[in-house]
Amino acid sequence: MTYCEFVNNLTEDDNNPNKDYHNNHYGFPITDDNELFERLVLEINQAGLSWLTILKKQSNFKKAYDNFDIITVANYTDKDIERLLNDTGIIRNKLKINAAIHNAKVIIELQNEFGSFKNWIDTNHPKTKEEWVKLFKKTFKFTGGEIVNEFLMSTGYLAGAHDQDCPIHNKVLELKPAWSTKN
Repeated sequence: MTYCEFVNNLTEDDNNPNKDYHNNHYGFPITDDNELFERLVLEINQAGLSWLTILKKQSNFKKAYDNFDIITVANYTDKDIERLLNDTGIIRNKLKINAAIHNAKVIIELQNEFGSFKNWIDTNHPKTKEEWVKLFKKTFKFTGGEIVNEFLMSTGYLAGAHDQDCPIHNKVLELKPAWSTKN
């Protein structure tokens, strides 16, 4: 069953955050660097867990990671790491927490060189999934194939977020995601 089929089979009684994510966020282009960083951190934290778990904790993540402000996260200290490791509202995994901090520092370097994290992604677009994975693994921490694939699909850089017969597919296409345009 595809994600679209799963979500479209949910009823209002299910009160499942996947429906809002699918209908309003998944595959939609993101232009704000902090939002791109948020999606990267959430995808990293999803590794080994269900996406539903991450969606249910998303507001906790926003609070814990200072609204995913890249500069703030890049300057986290050992005290912040300890705070995050003790925060029951998020995924308390030291490798994932350290990856978020490290990746925020890398994004600042990319912003300095390319003007923004988004510009860095745009400069490298288009690539195959395999080429993206290689680039992300070389650039960031905790970015394997599934994490990179979902990050890029969820932000409009790789096709496949929605079935072609899903009504949201056309909604996304209207926004001209990077995968739909010829570079």
